[in-house]
Amino acid sequence: MSIPVKTALLLTLSNVFMLFAWYAHLKDLKDKPWWIAALVSWGIALFEYLVQVPANRIGHQTMTFAQLKILQEVITLSVFVPFAIFYMKEKPTLDYLWAGLCIAAGAWFIFRPK
Repeated sequence: MSIPVKTALLLTLSNVFMLFAWYAHLKDLKDKPWWIAALVSWGIALFEYLVQVPANRIGHQTMTFAQLKILQEVITLSVFVPFAIFYMKEKPTLDYLWAGLCIAAGAWFIFRPK
């Protein structure tokens, strides 16, 4: 498996953990005190970091820091939209499309051949 593919897969898994750590408590723990939500989120975030740190170290072998960051943003939005729609039950709007186009433009600029 190539380094960019391995990096993207690990970052995707990391983003799934990140979204649950950052936002699932808004739905699942809304009736609990904030500190319980924070402890649960920290526990989930541990798994995010256990995947994200190796992903970035692997990716940095062939990608620049800027490329890693933009890749992360592309993956974040790609994971966020289904999470928002299917898990958080948010209504999709055209704003998701506009945000995706802006991030796609950023990816084009950072990955284009020089």
